Amino acid sequence: MNYVINLDKPKGITSQQAVTKVKKILGVRKAGHAGTLDPLATGLLIVCTGEATKITRFLTDLDKEYAALVKLGEKTNTFDSEGDVVSREEGFSFSREEIEEVLKRFRGAIRQTPPMFSAVKVNGSPLYKLARKGLEIERPEREITIQSLELTAYSPPFFEIRVLCSKGTYIRTLCNDIGDSLRVGAHVAGLGRTRTGNFSIENAISLDGLEELVKASDSNTLVHKAVLSPDAALTHMTEVVLSQSDYKKACNGIQVICPEALSIKEKYVRLKSPSGEFFGVGRLSHGSLRVERMLHL
Repeated sequence: MNYVINLDKPKGITSQQAVTKVKKILGVRKAGHAGTLDPLATGLLIVCTGEATKITRFLTDLDKEYAALVKLGEKTNTFDSEGDVVSREEGFSFSREEIEEVLKRFRGAIRQTPPMFSAVKVNGSPLYKLARKGLEIERPEREITIQSLELTAYSPPFFEIRVLCSKGTYIRTLCNDIGDSLRVGAHVAGLGRTRTGNFSIENAISLDGLEELVKASDSNTLVHKAVLSPDAALTHMTEVVLSQSDYKKACNGIQVICPEALSIKEKYVRLKSPSGEFFGVGRLSHGSLRVERMLHL
């Protein structure tokens, strides 16, 4: 089973635990996800199985959208409601306009420091392991892009935001930093991923739904809007159909001349055989093409 599954992850399990459940439901040995969700978070988790695991990294890089519930006045060590409160402020009052004004500072290209409670590795050690020991170390900042940051609801001390952002953005850190800017602290009280690239939560399937789908299927072919082929999952990439001679060269790891590459702005493209069959992802460079990842479907 070589699928890309648009999974609706429930609250309370890690992304890897969700992947393990998918493997068990489908009876597959190999699977992975394209972008971690915290146990607290719910929503869209892209899970790739079988040969489709080879395209995981091309899905991880897609922009993501989140809906977050934020509580003002409490700062926690994990930046979410599962952590310990490290500071508390009371008696504050903000208008919706004041919060809107602060949100303006976080739109566009900004610098962000990953939280200590994260899987980011520093000197080979995941930060969360150090954080659990009560340690805090310097973390390198990273540049992220917040394409959209919208205040969707406000009922003090809570407010809700919708965020469209680049790969590598920590919504927990974003909300913590917003709280710092308001000088009262804040943490994430609820979080859901609603979109990744062309994948949306409206088309996702739950773990229970996936299990029912498998039970109802007469063969190894699953038909559902949340279950995609690797080809369908990469429709955001430009399609390049190779001639028979170039197809043979590409399959043998030989670089081929690709005149159309000069008009393609993307670094990676979706490769098709002369008969239109998807067989891999190609990398373009100075008018030539080489197979980056080949799938045996």
